[in-house]
Amino acid sequence: MTEAGSWVIELADVNNPACEALLHDYYVEVSDRYYRLREGRDSTPEEIETGFPQMRSDDLAPPTGEFIVARRADDETALVGCVGLRRLRDDTGARVAELRRLYVRPELRRAGLGGSLLLCVEDVARVWGVTAMRLDTRLDLEEARALYLRHGWVEVPPFSDAFYAEVWYAKDL
Repeated sequence: MTEAGSWVIELADVNNPACEALLHDYYVEVSDRYYRLREGRDSTPEEIETGFPQMRSDDLAPPTGEFIVARRADDETALVGCVGLRRLRDDTGARVAELRRLYVRPELRRAGLGGSLLLCVEDVARVWGVTAMRLDTRLDLEEARALYLRHGWVEVPPFSDAFYAEVWYAKDL
C-alpha cells in the first residue's frame, strides 16, 4: 500500500461493484472523446450500454493480472483512479507486463495520482519478475501519453492490432 497525500493506492478486486463503476466512468470518458473527435458528439447511451460490457477486464485479476485503485485515505469507497496490469508473453516468449485502463477522475488530475498509479503498477510488475512493460493507446489520449513519456516510457513499433491502438509504448524495468 502506498500513500500519496490523502490518497491510498492498493490492490483491489476488479469485479467489485465500486471498481466496475470506476471502469464504467473510464469507458464513458474514452468513448466520448472518441466520438467527439470523429463525429463531434458524445457517445449515445446505447453505445455505452453495448460497448462497456465488451471492454474485457476479467484478465486484470489473479492469476492473469492485478487491478490497482487510488482511493481517499478516509473513505474506502471513494475510488478516484485505477490501473490494470496483465501478464503476457511477447513474440519471443519472454514474460512482459501490459498496462491497461490507467484512469484518474477528471477533477483530480494534475495532483500526481496518475504518476503514483504508474509507479505502483511498475513495482507490481517487478515483483512478478518481468523486466519489460508495454501498453497501447490512442493518439487523442494526450495527457496519458505525456505521463508515460515523463516516466521513461518510449514509443515503440506496433506489437498488437487492437482496434483502438494507434501508438505503442514500452519501458524496461
